[in-house]
Amino acid sequence: MAIQRMDNVGIVVEDMDAAIAFFGELGMELEGRTEVQGLVADQCTGLDGVHCDIAMLRTPDGHSRLELSRYRTPAVISTGPRDRPHNVLGTHRVMFAVDDLEDTVARLRPHGAELVGGIARFEDSYLLCYLRGPAGIIVGLAEQLN
Repeated sequence: MAIQRMDNVGIVVEDMDAAIAFFGELGMELEGRTEVQGLVADQCTGLDGVHCDIAMLRTPDGHSRLELSRYRTPAVISTGPRDRPHNVLGTHRVMFAVDDLEDTVARLRPHGAELVGGIARFEDSYLLCYLRGPAGIIVGLAEQLN
């Protein structure tokens, strides 16, 4: 077998506390926070002088995790506007299944969430939407209807 599982998805953010609050409101649980630096961090990332704050969050079912990183050094690099459309190569999107899509969107708005398009209904199966979360990442939400 090539892999055992997908361990986590990583997102670089500027405001760690705001990102933790956003994903916490979504229902993720903070597992822990730490700082990484030194040779192993440099070797792994291919960067020099890494000093990074890390927060690990997990989904309520315990099967998926999200790693948030805030770089102290080297400086974060912006690759363009944060409101890029979904079809840009390499754009990150994380999708979550939710119980009540409209309620979830309403709860995330005070944390800066903005719909990318609108809430769409796929047949009688799903309500779907994309919204922009911390650091401009696109977060997908899906509510199964039946």
